[in-house]
Amino acid sequence: MDELQENSLTKHDLIIKYIANLKAGSKISVRKTAKDMRVSEGTAYKAIKSAENQGLLSTRDRIGTIRIEQRKRNGLDKLTFAEVVQIVGGDVLGGSNGLHKTLNKFVIGAMQQDAMKQYIEAGSLLIVGNRYEVHSFALEQGAGVLITGGFHTKDEVKRRADELDLPVISCSYDTFTVASMINRAIYDNQIKKKIMLVDDIISSNDKVYMLKNSSTMKDWNKLKEETGYSRYPVVDEWNRVVGMVTSKDVAGAELDQTMDKLMTRNPVTVHLNTSIASAAHMMMWEGIELLPVVESNRKLIGTISRQEVLKAMHLTQKQHQTGETIEDIIWSGFEEERTEQGLLIFRGMITPQMTNRLGTVSEGVLTTLMNKAAYRAIREIKKGDLVMENMSSYYIKPLQIESNVEIRPRIMEISRKFGKVEVEVTHRGSLICKAMLTAQIIDPS
Repeated sequence: MDELQENSLTKHDLIIKYIANLKAGSKISVRKTAKDMRVSEGTAYKAIKSAENQGLLSTRDRIGTIRIEQRKRNGLDKLTFAEVVQIVGGDVLGGSNGLHKTLNKFVIGAMQQDAMKQYIEAGSLLIVGNRYEVHSFALEQGAGVLITGGFHTKDEVKRRADELDLPVISCSYDTFTVASMINRAIYDNQIKKKIMLVDDIISSNDKVYMLKNSSTMKDWNKLKEETGYSRYPVVDEWNRVVGMVTSKDVAGAELDQTMDKLMTRNPVTVHLNTSIASAAHMMMWEGIELLPVVESNRKLIGTISRQEVLKAMHLTQKQHQTGETIEDIIWSGFEEERTEQGLLIFRGMITPQMTNRLGTVSEGVLTTLMNKAAYRAIREIKKGDLVMENMSSYYIKPLQIESNVEIRPRIMEISRKFGKVEVEVTHRGSLICKAMLTAQIIDPS
């Protein structure tokens, strides 16, 4: 693997390596990169976009493209100054070289300067209006400044910000709105934090076993004897995935036959930012045991096995959830009960947030409620997650705001991999809507 990578470094790879070695905060442009690396501007542009997708670069309006530190996902609840600029639609007045830095906390500047000393520290962001003396004070403490109300600051403050590489940002919103916007962004990142990605389970230290399209059956046998595996990705001379070969593909093949004659072309692949749930669904649906992980240009990064994916799915079910999604908010008002026969039933009220402009419940909300009820019913019998494959819904009557409803899921059929559930929503004994759902069960056990 190492030898192959060393021999197949293209201009694209060399530019990525060049970008990775830049100091965080360095600005980069297509023209300068093309000149420094002696390549065309088109080649430089594609490599810069690829580096941005890998998290090496960040492009912001009025700022340009800069080298940033690749943050670990366990720090997703923290923001960089550049992300704050994007959230509030701000202008950078000074200190743009520090936009890549991560914030530790936010401080609202609604107090006297002396009182701020105990709150402002290095790595914090002071949110304040047109108090020029406070702007300077915050910079000297190692903090960035976000000026609200559309105000600017003095030239000496901007110069000091440039010297310290600490951003001074201006935005048109008031302090309360800015604080709410930033809080919302952090809250959304907390939801993202619990979503496990392929990037979380693939190891850069693991050796990637693969074959070239010119490899022969002799190479296959040698690799199988070395690893004990029975399937491998096939790559071309530029390390791009072009196929997948398994023991079934090579059965009865001559020793001099090459992989390009035996492999399955255009295999299913995933990227580092693919969710584990999506990867699991692909593997279960297509009957795949091994997935190649590629960059945007289909260059091979590594592989993940079905066993690794299902193990990760099992871990995600044990994770404590932080942050509520819209589904969670809708479902949180419903209580689970049981009939005398032991069947599940859910009761709750249609809140104002669940209605449309006419004051009746949104069809999307009803769909979510029926989906969640079906999911809960299946989870009583089977472990694992549910991937919806088909849902036929029938909306019979409108349901107005503050109506109390009952949701009754009934399992029609269930197996190791599939489930079929009928769900009814009623109000005062009258049928409001009904659905038949079929879903695939991803069992991590």
